[in-house]
Amino acid sequence: MVTEFFMPMKKVPTVTHQQKQVTVVNDKPVFYEPAELKAARAMLMAHLGQNVPQRTYSRPVRLIVKWCFPITGKHGDGEYKHTKPDIDNSQKLLFDCMTDLRFWKDDALVVSLIAEKFWARLSGIYIRIEEV
Repeated sequence: MVTEFFMPMKKVPTVTHQQKQVTVVNDKPVFYEPAELKAARAMLMAHLGQNVPQRTYSRPVRLIVKWCFPITGKHGDGEYKHTKPDIDNSQKLLFDCMTDLRFWKDDALVVSLIAEKFWARLSGIYIRIEEV
């Protein structure tokens, strides 16, 4: 089984899962998502929700993700983006959203990950999932 799609976005999320906040309530730490992280999660859920496979992956998969950020400055189309956000941090929020939408039973099934980030004329996120 293979699932492949591109989600065009004017603004690709740059907020990461690591930006959760903590507060203390009754002497206990309580973690929460700030508004910017909630908005990024909602945007990803809306875009991903249109591409959920008919069958939930239950076997190991290879995930290919290409983050395509709007071109700024003197960058060229397809040029690697080597500035923030860190690619490893971006993956966590994406994985959580895909798990919540039941792309797979658990993100532990992702045994191979190829993730890249680029400057691009057409901004958005390309995703390919294939059973291995």
